[in-house]
Amino acid sequence: MRVLAVFIVILAVAGILASQMLYTVDMRQQAVITEFGKPVVPPITEPGLHVKKPFIHKVNYFDKRLLEWDGYPTQIPTVDKKYIFVDTFARWKITDPLKFFRSVKNERTAQARLDDIIDGAVRNQITKYNLLEAVRSSNRPMFIELMEEDVGAGSPETETVSVGREKITQEILIEASKVLPQYGVTLVDVRIKRIIYEESVLSKVYERMIAERKRMAEKNRSEGQAQRAEILGKKERELKTILSEAYRQSQEIKGKADAESTKIYAEAYTKDAEFYSFLNTLEAYKKALGAGTTVVLTTDSDFFRYLKDISPAQDK
Repeated sequence: MRVLAVFIVILAVAGILASQMLYTVDMRQQAVITEFGKPVVPPITEPGLHVKKPFIHKVNYFDKRLLEWDGYPTQIPTVDKKYIFVDTFARWKITDPLKFFRSVKNERTAQARLDDIIDGAVRNQITKYNLLEAVRSSNRPMFIELMEEDVGAGSPETETVSVGREKITQEILIEASKVLPQYGVTLVDVRIKRIIYEESVLSKVYERMIAERKRMAEKNRSEGQAQRAEILGKKERELKTILSEAYRQSQEIKGKADAESTKIYAEAYTKDAEFYSFLNTLEAYKKALGAGTTVVLTTDSDFFRYLKDISPAQDK
């Protein structure tokens, strides 16, 4: 019985010693071993099972993955005296765990350092430029859907983007990255999440947006009027062309008809000139002598010739 108890005690002691001597590093982690608070071996960056001195060495784990930094909106003035709140976020990672441990100890302290460094870089870069540079990245035309980006100190005709938001963001990343290596940290990326305008700036932004929309609407109306005039002019030209062609064809048809009529009259005249003269005279009587018409003619008038010829017949 005593032997069993001793064996159990030995196993318990061995288990405690094993737990104190052996430790694992996950593939997502890296570790720094310290002895009484001081690093004693190179940092462990490879995953696996490792050995340390029991009760003396302490394992300090640090994440190897990308870590998130999300700042608070910071009020910053631009060169053109526009006060805005800039909200940024970043991604960073611990690339030198030994230096990280010696300088900041843990991620909470590192986040506080990042607050100071990144916010300072954002302030330094934003204050160098006008508001337009901070909110836009190019000089592309400002369409209706680009509501928040369509702002600036001047009009699009007088002010253009020379640097832009993307390059300012890269400058923030470069400036902050110069300081962070001393903490064993690498800044991977920095982005501006949003820009919030003060009330005084908002009113000017809205006025600018309204003026810009009116300008675009007027431009669209003028372009529409120009297209309308072009379409109407084209219609008038086509209409005149159609009418002139129709008139030409009608004159050709009339000319052919007149020629055919003249030909028929000529043939009829050659067959019986006296009958032809008689028919023409009757037509003349029909047109000239209407109801209540009085005609005064001499007795030897050709117009009166056929009336004289039919007088004896009427008497009979």
